[in-house]
Amino acid sequence: MSLKQNLHNLKEKYKGTKMAPAFNAIHTFLYLPNEVTHGGTHIKAADDLKRTMNIVIMALIPCLIFGMFNAGYQHYAAIERAQGITSEFSLLGSFLTWDNLWIGIIKVLPLVIVSYGVGLLVEFIFAVIKGHEVEEGYLVTGMLVPLIVPVDTPLWMLAVAVVFGVVIGKEVFGGTGMNILNPALTIRAFLFFAYPTWMSGDKVWVYDAVERTGTPDAISGETILGSYAQNQEVIYSTWDKFMGFIPGSVGETSTFLILLGAAFLIFTKIGSWRIILSTFIGAAVMGLIFNGVVNADIITESSKFYGLMNTVWWEHLMIGGLAFGAVYMATDPVTASQTNKGKWIYGFLIGFLSIMIRVFNPAYPEGVFLAILLMNVFAPTIDHYVVQGNVKKRRKRLKAKTA
Repeated sequence: MSLKQNLHNLKEKYKGTKMAPAFNAIHTFLYLPNEVTHGGTHIKAADDLKRTMNIVIMALIPCLIFGMFNAGYQHYAAIERAQGITSEFSLLGSFLTWDNLWIGIIKVLPLVIVSYGVGLLVEFIFAVIKGHEVEEGYLVTGMLVPLIVPVDTPLWMLAVAVVFGVVIGKEVFGGTGMNILNPALTIRAFLFFAYPTWMSGDKVWVYDAVERTGTPDAISGETILGSYAQNQEVIYSTWDKFMGFIPGSVGETSTFLILLGAAFLIFTKIGSWRIILSTFIGAAVMGLIFNGVVNADIITESSKFYGLMNTVWWEHLMIGGLAFGAVYMATDPVTASQTNKGKWIYGFLIGFLSIMIRVFNPAYPEGVFLAILLMNVFAPTIDHYVVQGNVKKRRKRLKAKTA
């Protein structure tokens, strides 16, 4: 008897019982269900939410694989710097190696397993308690979470944050489609505020480097944002920043792969190009404003804000989590603006506020997740005023015609 038939038999056996949602979820995840929508739908299509989520996961896989290699690369690079060794970078010779991948496997893969295991367990529990089908929204959240945390994040800490994010960030609002905050960023915010020493500083981005060398002062595991915030010399080239050969959260470093993912999401009509483009525009505008402040000598080099203010505006688009947030977080269809004009406003303010928070918060020079969460709250308000503006315009045109 085939696996499909066995699952179908279990589905029929437990039909109408408390455990039915669990078996239905496994069956529909592996096989296309033979059920279709009934009455009341305006548009019918062959795809469903589960398949849409899988497309986003496909766009994230390159970032995950790259992050696994980069975890090992940064580990060995930090050790070499501590020992005073400098070697010329070679993609095949220094990055795509089994040693680098092995570090990624033992450090990144457990993050993915815990994220999915704990998150889906909570989803199953709520589905059984409420008696509804298991929702598919966590399929993407489970992949996003390990990509936006440091590689050395303790697994128990991640598990606690996932439970908090799924329960408080989504289930209390009614589940997938009803949440007002992005669940993955809710998890990230919980980690940042509950365990700040594990989310910031110069030792959390490189795996085990201090223990291996025994010389913590010689380890440069800080993100580029931290170096800029302290007005220190950055040892990475523009190529390194764009391709992602830098310390940082697991999946956020490679702007190149993130842009490829953006192209894939736009091509498949899953991600909003308006939000992505307007987020980059907003960040560029804020970066240009700060560059203008520095060039006008309004702020001195002794200021604690000088380093990031003096960062060239286009560099802001490549460093930190801005690109990742713009492509994979800001475009969340549940928490983002729904109107076309609202998407432009929503994305622009995310980019604008991200750089503002990044500059004025030198203790933790990254503001993308805070900016997105803030705009998640204001997205319905933006759409409301956009709709009301259209209503007023139509009323004016109607009065003009009847006058």
